[in-house]
Amino acid sequence: MTSLQKSIRQFMLPAAIALALTCSLLAGCAGQKISDYANEKPALDLRQYFNGTIDAYGVFTDRSGKVVKRFTVEMICTWTGAPGQETGVLDEYFTYSDGTKDRRVWTLKSDADGKYQGTAADVLGVANGEVKGNAFRWGYTLLLPMDGKTIEVQFDDWMYLMTNKVMLNKAEMSKFGFRLGEVTLTFVKR
Repeated sequence: MTSLQKSIRQFMLPAAIALALTCSLLAGCAGQKISDYANEKPALDLRQYFNGTIDAYGVFTDRSGKVVKRFTVEMICTWTGAPGQETGVLDEYFTYSDGTKDRRVWTLKSDADGKYQGTAADVLGVANGEVKGNAFRWGYTLLLPMDGKTIEVQFDDWMYLMTNKVMLNKAEMSKFGFRLGEVTLTFVKR
């Protein structure tokens, strides 16, 4: 390899990384915002929708779009407290296509501005979300067990109320800003 080829290679790797990061940042800027849904109907009230029992049906797809896991969820949801200061408990029971089971219990707190904070045992820190129109955007870091270790995976989670009984959910999973896959769910209120 000539010195010119070495110089080009030394330049190309950082340039390719810089280009990839720039494209990633620009794509992030061009994405949807919760305010895009402010006038959409039916209007979503999380306390009303996530109240009682809800069934959900979902898939996890990898970066290529291949379904790598199917699952169902039964959610038992309750709220307490005064308006604007409610606390919700979303008790989720997961059953995966391979027969394994899991459980996640979310505790949500609301404020008067349509913003929510949530905690769960397998969520690092506090999840933050906001409702506008028929949509809810929810961001958090999930502690995901993998091969005997726990890794931190970021979720950009979007929910869209379709009817008073049906809500669609699409969540992108990423690590270090790189997309790992998506979770797609349909919620059906009993």
